Amino acid sequence: MMVFDQHPGIIKWSSEEIVIPYISPVDNRPHRYFVDFYIKKKDQYNTIEELLIEIKPLSQTKPPETKTKKTKKYINEVITYAINQAKWEACNKYCKERNMKFLIFTEKDLFDESNKNL
Repeated sequence: MMVFDQHPGIIKWSSEEIVIPYISPVDNRPHRYFVDFYIKKKDQYNTIEELLIEIKPLSQTKPPETKTKKTKKYINEVITYAINQAKWEACNKYCKERNMKFLIFTEKDLFDESNKNL
C-alpha cells in the first residue's frame, strides 16, 4: 500500500471495495469475491489504466500436486485452488467487460526488487 501511495502514476487506489459475484465450485452457490486492490493509474504514455490486483501465496496459484493419500491438508488445498479459480474467472470476465486488467501477485512478485508490474 505504501508503494501505491508513493507511485507517481497512481491516481487513486482502494482496498477490497470491488465486489464480484461468482459461483463456488464447492457448493454451487453464489458468493461474493472482494478483490484485494483497485488501482487507477497513468501508464508510461499517460493513458489511464484501471487494474484489479489480488495478492495470494504462490502455492495457491498452482494446482496442488496429486497425492495418493487424501489428507485433510490436501483436500483443503484442492478446495482453495478450485475456489480461487472460480473467483479469478469471474474477475477476468468483469475486467474484460470494463476494459480493465486483472493481476495476481505472489510473494515472488512482491519481494522482487526488479518487478515493474505497476
